[in-house]
Amino acid sequence: MTRQLDATPAAGAGELRLAHALVFITPALWCVNYLVARWAPGVIAPHALALGRWCIAALLLLALCRDELAAKRAHIRAEAGQFLVLGALGMWVCGAFVYIGGRSTPALNIGLLYAAAPVLIALVSALWLHERLRPPQLLGVALALAGVLYILCKGDAHALARLQINPGDAWVSVAVLCWAAYSLLLRAWPSAFGATARLALIACGGIVVLLPFTVLEAVLWLPTAWSWQALGLVLAAALLPGAAAYAAYSVMQRVLGAARVGLVLYLGPLYSALIGWLVLGEPIEAFHGIGALLILPGIWLATRR
Repeated sequence: MTRQLDATPAAGAGELRLAHALVFITPALWCVNYLVARWAPGVIAPHALALGRWCIAALLLLALCRDELAAKRAHIRAEAGQFLVLGALGMWVCGAFVYIGGRSTPALNIGLLYAAAPVLIALVSALWLHERLRPPQLLGVALALAGVLYILCKGDAHALARLQINPGDAWVSVAVLCWAAYSLLLRAWPSAFGATARLALIACGGIVVLLPFTVLEAVLWLPTAWSWQALGLVLAAALLPGAAAYAAYSVMQRVLGAARVGLVLYLGPLYSALIGWLVLGEPIEAFHGIGALLILPGIWLATRR
């Protein structure tokens, strides 16, 4: 039977309101990660940053859901393979690869590249998960995508032909593909655990995958000299784009579905521009405002019931 892109029937009014609020809050949390990626070079190596981030996030999440994990410990072994796969996609690739890319590409570029993920998620959700987009939601996707493209080409359609891909963009593009896979598998694979407990176990799976690559990075490429600045970056990445953003994403997916929740990434370019202006002093141009006038109504149309 075809699953429509309406909210999950079990979701109450309070959950729906929370999920729709998180649509606009979560991208702001993720944008902190783009700033961390830009500040990390010269302070902490990419895999060391990703590993530290998820070790702290996992400890926090495990403390919050320890009773559920103890009650359902028999299910952990049954889902262990899923936790490793999701951890590799969401914590290793979408962590370390973004930090490697951030060494040579601006924060706004990272947000723009991640804005392509909703198209992949929506298309594969329709084909694989049978989540149907209704006409108003299709219009919302089109508007949001148009807004992202308008920002990408800075209001000049001919600028798209002049775009150049640097090595950092390539690393982030791989992370975008893996984020789409993470989002779809998170929705497709059933789990005995709630959102927080499942994320805690996925983070543990990610740590297992990250450990050997972190050691190889330190030995063969980029050792890290720990400092208070490095610890600050790890804490910022662990608390905001780590535990908080991923937990919010899990809640939104359960209530709203994979395709619609993927659309929150369309807000990345706007939030990246705003944070870049507030923190890095980067100017906000007129094309950002016009893009926002397309993206925000698009998000509303695509996520409405």
